[in-house]
Amino acid sequence: QVQLVESGGGLVQAGGSLRLSCAASGLTFSGLTVGWFRQTPGKEREFVAAIRWSYGSTYYTDSVKGRFTLSRDNAKNTVYLQMNSLKPEDTAVYYCAADPKSRSPLLSDYARAYKYDYWGQGTQVTVSS
Repeated sequence: QVQLVESGGGLVQAGGSLRLSCAASGLTFSGLTVGWFRQTPGKEREFVAAIRWSYGSTYYTDSVKGRFTLSRDNAKNTVYLQMNSLKPEDTAVYYCAADPKSRSPLLSDYARAYKYDYWGQGTQVTVSS
C-alpha cells in the first residue's frame, strides 16, 4: 500500500523557516518523482517543486526559487522541502505527490498535478506578517 505522509507544517513569522517532510512507503524509489504542491481556499492547487529521486535533480516554480530547497534521504525514504525567507503569501496547505514510474522525461512536466498517482494528506503552513 502506497503512503505519503507530510509533516513539519506550522505557524511561523515572515522571514522565518520551516522544513516539510514527505515520508514515502510502498513505492519503488529508483524510478520515483516527488512533487510538492500548495493550495489555499478557493484556489487551484499550485505547483511548488519536484525532485527526481534517482538523480536528485530538482525543479522549482519561480516564486520559490532561491528560498526553497528540495532534498532526499535515501535511508529514510523521505523528501524534504526546506523553506526559508517565508512570506505571508506562502501560507497554504502543502501536499506531496508521487509518480512511481517517472513517466515524463522532463522534470518541468511535473508542474502538472495530473502527472502524479499518489498524494499525501497535506500539512498546513501559516506565515504571519
